[in-house]
This record gives sequence, C-alpha cells and structure tokens, in this order.
Amino acid sequence: MRSWDRVVAALMALIFVANGAVMLVAPLGWYDAVPGVPATGPFNPHFVRDIGCVYLACALGCGWFAWRPAQGWPALALAAFWLAAHAAVHVYDATCGASPLADFRRDFVGVYLFAAIPLVLALARRPKGA
Repeated sequence: MRSWDRVVAALMALIFVANGAVMLVAPLGWYDAVPGVPATGPFNPHFVRDIGCVYLACALGCGWFAWRPAQGWPALALAAFWLAAHAAVHVYDATCGASPLADFRRDFVGVYLFAAIPLVLALARRPKGA
C-alpha cells in the first residue's frame, strides 16, 4: 500500500468530519453557506443533520482505511458507495434542471470530486479476496 493512499483517505476523513460536524452543530449556517443548497427547497434542520450523520459515517470509513487499509476497506467501500450515489442524484437533478452545466460546475468539488476520490481509492486498493 502506498502511503499517499492513506494520506488522501485521511484528508478526505478530515473534510467529511468538518462538513458533518457543521451540518450537525450549525445546520442553518451550513444551508446558507453552501452554494446552491437554498435552491433545493426550504431549510429543514432535521434533514441537514441526518445528512451530517452520513458524512460523519463517511469520515469514519475513510479514516479507518487510512489507519488500517485492509481492515478499513469495507467501510471505505460503503462510504464511496453513498458518496457516488449522492453524486448520481446530483447528476440526475442537474440534467432535469434549466442549467445543467452551471449545476455541474457548482457541485464539481463538493459533490463529484469528493465522491470520486474515495471511489477511486476503494476500487484501486481493494484487498485480495474482498
């Protein structure tokens, strides 16, 4: 296992912990600060906190993989699945919207890139027998 894999997974874990924590502690602040979120519908603090919990779970999966790659790979794979499914929902919503390219540009880093990185790690670093 190359050490950069573990560093990237640890960085993703930190990003997901930060995002999830803000969603839990300050859901309205998160809702107002993230571009495009207010356009998705009215503020729902329960929903924002629910998704914050999912981001914390994704952080756990990335962090576990960073700490112990072979044992943490299944948790990374599950986190990558949720993040990729979330990104797929964004792709669908963008294609149904009035400005798909603007939506794609807006979501590129926070949704697509942050889904692609754990997905690539999970696919590229799958342990033998998994």
